[in-house]
Amino acid sequence: MSETANQKPQWAMVIDLDRCTGCEACVVACKVENNIPSSEEGSSRGRSINWIRIERYFEGEFPDVRVKFRPVLCQHCEEAPCEPVCPVYATYHTEEGLNAQVYNRCVGTRYCANNCPYSVRFFNFFAPHWDAPLDKALNPEVSIRTTGVMEKCTFCIQRIRKGEEKARDENRAVRDGDVVPACVGSCPTRAMYFGNIADPESEVSRLSRSNRAERLFEDLGTKPRVIYLSKQD
Repeated sequence: MSETANQKPQWAMVIDLDRCTGCEACVVACKVENNIPSSEEGSSRGRSINWIRIERYFEGEFPDVRVKFRPVLCQHCEEAPCEPVCPVYATYHTEEGLNAQVYNRCVGTRYCANNCPYSVRFFNFFAPHWDAPLDKALNPEVSIRTTGVMEKCTFCIQRIRKGEEKARDENRAVRDGDVVPACVGSCPTRAMYFGNIADPESEVSRLSRSNRAERLFEDLGTKPRVIYLSKQD
């Protein structure tokens, strides 16, 4: 390992579009892990909340139509356009490269969502509610957001902290594979990878140097921490 125990990891994700089948296992896992509410009323009014979604693209003419899938989540940009517009500093950049969100500081101006080119931030219009027995399945390690705040993907910050605490207790650096977000762990085709991109020996770092590596809307200069491996034709 090139990093030492006192260096901050730089978290990133790589998604192999050649492996993604659009099954949405990552979407379901994200909802369950992060206590994301599902509201019939909200969905009917176009206000559903999904921290990760599957974009579908169609190529060709019937019957030779090809379908391509792209999971889209918070890109955790190095130059995040959502951060400088928040009037209460509820969204900020961490030392580990995450676009963090402080829910109890957010006043719901939605400036961050308007400034995000990826449409991955959501305003909680409704008080979350889970009918029994679904209320027993809530993750106690994740807060339940109240009405009137912005929420989004956090790379499963609770899992990141747990992995870092374990490494600190063992007086070592965080190893590759110590932190596995819910979406990554649920992918049946292993299309998603997560790790420390600052460690040249990590799988994420190695894949990010692939000639297939690309970033979404890279020309905007946001420098996303989510890297896609383009689908091979």
